[in-house]
Amino acid sequence: MTQKNNIFNRKKILITGATGFIGSNLLRYFIKKGADIHIFTRKESDKWRIRDILPRVKEFRVDLTDKDDLNRIMAKINPQIILHTAVYGNFPDHSDPKRIMNINFKGTLNLIDSCKKLDLELFINSGSSSEYGPKFHPINEESPLKPLGPYGASKVAASLYARKIAQAYKKSIITLRLFSPYGYFEDANRLIPSVILSCLRGKRLKLSSPYSVRDFIFIEDVVDAYVKAFENKETASGEIFNIGSGSQHTVRHVVNRIIRLTGSKIKPEWDSLDNPRIEPKHWQANIRKAKEKLHWLPAESMDKGLSKTINWFKRNIDLYN
Repeated sequence: MTQKNNIFNRKKILITGATGFIGSNLLRYFIKKGADIHIFTRKESDKWRIRDILPRVKEFRVDLTDKDDLNRIMAKINPQIILHTAVYGNFPDHSDPKRIMNINFKGTLNLIDSCKKLDLELFINSGSSSEYGPKFHPINEESPLKPLGPYGASKVAASLYARKIAQAYKKSIITLRLFSPYGYFEDANRLIPSVILSCLRGKRLKLSSPYSVRDFIFIEDVVDAYVKAFENKETASGEIFNIGSGSQHTVRHVVNRIIRLTGSKIKPEWDSLDNPRIEPKHWQANIRKAKEKLHWLPAESMDKGLSKTINWFKRNIDLYN
């Protein structure tokens, strides 16, 4: 795509959570597209994912729960597109329910409300498959929302509020409910990076149950979903979309594929770690709605996505020292 035909060239884009896994990949993509990027960070943000590209963005230290300060900064930036990926509570040590609700729900509420007087083209809210809770069949967007904990509940509240405001104020807001993204810059403690790093370093591989299932979706396909949301914003506004691969894999299957693709000889030590999660027996996204309304489908197979991820980790392993 040439810069002349690039719809994102010089677009003023605000990314929250830009230091995180999803946000940093979006940031890198839109920098390459020539967008005018603004990011929100917190005092405690770890910027290891984006340190090399910080000079190419405009950074604001913002607490999303501080409504007055947020409104002031939003009026100053006046973004055309907002990609909201800031989140708290998706790691085991993020256990404070009040902080989870404050950041995920109150923060999203404040951010959406700060846009009511702006001429915004699109607000993309990043939801989570945790909003659904355990299911025993492929999950569509009309499936009952029965989250198991504060994190899922906070994401439900944020997604439903985003939809309400989109409908009530005719604002262009779309929620993408992400299932289990993996790929470049993912946290080392997550399943796929931890297995890859163990294979590359020849270290012991301790794991919990091999029977847990996930709907894994490669990060390049996730980024493409955000792009497709913008391209189809007129017909998709106010909607919620599942973003997954549309198939589930057991943890055992994924671990064995990584071991094979890396050529490692390590042996997984199953059931040597406790798993604090309540594991569903079925976890699969129905992605028909995203296909029909966003014209989006994942492009990468599990093997291709894992191969790309492994090669990236080989080149960037020093980031994880």
